[in-house]
Amino acid sequence: MDLSIVIPLLNEEESLPELSLWIEKVMKEHSFSYEIIFIDDGSKDNSWQTITNLRKNNSNIKGICFQRNYGKSAALHVGFQKASGDIVITMDADLQDNPEEIPEMVRMIREDDFDLVSGWKKVRHDPVLSKNLPSKFYNWTVRRLTGIKLHDMNCGLKAYKKRVVKSIEVYGDMHRFIPVLAKWAGHKKIGEKVVKHQERKYGVTKFGLNRFIRGPLDLISVMFISKFGKRPMHFFGVFGTLMFIIGFFAALWVGIMKLYAVKHGISTRLVTDNPYFYIALAAMIIGSQFFLAGFIADLVSRNSADRNQYQIAEETNYLQNQ
Repeated sequence: MDLSIVIPLLNEEESLPELSLWIEKVMKEHSFSYEIIFIDDGSKDNSWQTITNLRKNNSNIKGICFQRNYGKSAALHVGFQKASGDIVITMDADLQDNPEEIPEMVRMIREDDFDLVSGWKKVRHDPVLSKNLPSKFYNWTVRRLTGIKLHDMNCGLKAYKKRVVKSIEVYGDMHRFIPVLAKWAGHKKIGEKVVKHQERKYGVTKFGLNRFIRGPLDLISVMFISKFGKRPMHFFGVFGTLMFIIGFFAALWVGIMKLYAVKHGISTRLVTDNPYFYIALAAMIIGSQFFLAGFIADLVSRNSADRNQYQIAEETNYLQNQ
């Protein structure tokens, strides 16, 4: 199979019929063999019923329905697990991503040998203050910190070689940083394509102001995980050891100075009255805590296989046509 098109969605019943027909048209024009995997992330409208109805008229459509809302990362993770195409395409279900961009992205994967091609919504049809400006600042920050030269890290329209999506684990809110996860997994040839951004035709955006809090925190997490995810002791241990050594020698210096004063009959205050003694003691305690945190994190990292456990309520007959 040429393509697996993974589409996470939440309350998008109005856009699904139009989107599926649009994708079908593009696939036929370019003679792609394909599957469309809709992941209903706990919709409260009739999205799942719409998917099952579309499935009756198009055997290439497959669907997964979550018991409740788990988030976009969970939906993408399950979609990646199910994808069987040589190239995996991700896109949003709100009709703001244009399926006409898919053939060129596929060409870039096949002919230019990119591991991942990310869309760049150079001209956006979103509110300037609440989306455009924060997005530009966010992308600038991520470029500086990760070294990945993408202008639109969080664009929903992306193309991947199959081996890329099978080698990364998307959880929490890490869908914003899939190129970072891919690079961390060793897939370093990452390209970019300017794509046409459509105005939202139905419904409302599903991302609120909480993304301004989650985004920076997720960035810190992914930077830590990408460098120390498999060896947290290398991060906490270094800081812990450094803090302990500083505290130990500071305390030793306070003690030596006290002994020197006593030996030479110099009047000096008690060690316990010296503020530097408590600073040194605090440094040793903090250092020990950092070291223990690294040790515990090392143990936890060895038992983290259950980070993606999702309860699926329904699933179309995935391996057999209905």
